[in-house]
Amino acid sequence: MSFHHDPAPSPRIHDLPETERPREKMKRLGPGALSPAELLSIFLGTGTVGLNAVEVGHALFSRYRSFTALGRLGWRDLMEQRAVGEVKALHLAAAFELGRRLASETWDATPLDKPDAVAALLGPSLTLEPTEVLKVVLLTVRCTLIGIEEISRGTLTETSAHPREILLPVIRRRAWGFILTHNHPGGDPSPSSADRALTSRLRDAASLLHLNFLDHIIIGVPTSTTPGYFSFREHGMM
Repeated sequence: MSFHHDPAPSPRIHDLPETERPREKMKRLGPGALSPAELLSIFLGTGTVGLNAVEVGHALFSRYRSFTALGRLGWRDLMEQRAVGEVKALHLAAAFELGRRLASETWDATPLDKPDAVAALLGPSLTLEPTEVLKVVLLTVRCTLIGIEEISRGTLTETSAHPREILLPVIRRRAWGFILTHNHPGGDPSPSSADRALTSRLRDAASLLHLNFLDHIIIGVPTSTTPGYFSFREHGMM
């Protein structure tokens, strides 16, 4: 006669040795010492039957492979993941939104006169967007930030806007100059024919109104060989 034994359930976080508990580890070593799964477990709080919070975090990160991909999920999509209910999904969505806001709030006095500075400002938020988003960056005469306004949202492959929709906030907020930005969710920032056409039409419209159109920057995903953005001005196309 043989007997079937169910596998032992995973230990709860509180049953782990203190050195392996994410919160205690964070207290001792700081958040930089935590793995992606451990960081996620801090926001998840608890696990589910058969899985502790770290294992749920590991399953999430293994499935999506990056915080960028996870951050693109809305809270309703997060709620559909295994062992992630409404409360945990809201906690995670709030954490990603905090990251987006933190990335953009320290630029008030930083000159945005180079493409890499603009990419550093907007990249953390735009790379998390699941569809194309068009934004205009409004600048002072010293190229410091007045504000950022969203113009339109599109599909996975394109967004559209008329030059007047882009120029309206420039005029309304009396900006000295502006930079147009949008993202390519697929990761490759190379401009499409539509991107080139929009840039040309916007350049002509801005010139007629004596507005300083400084650049059009497309945000993609950095790789080991590319910076993850495309600057029309840097490529001599402005």
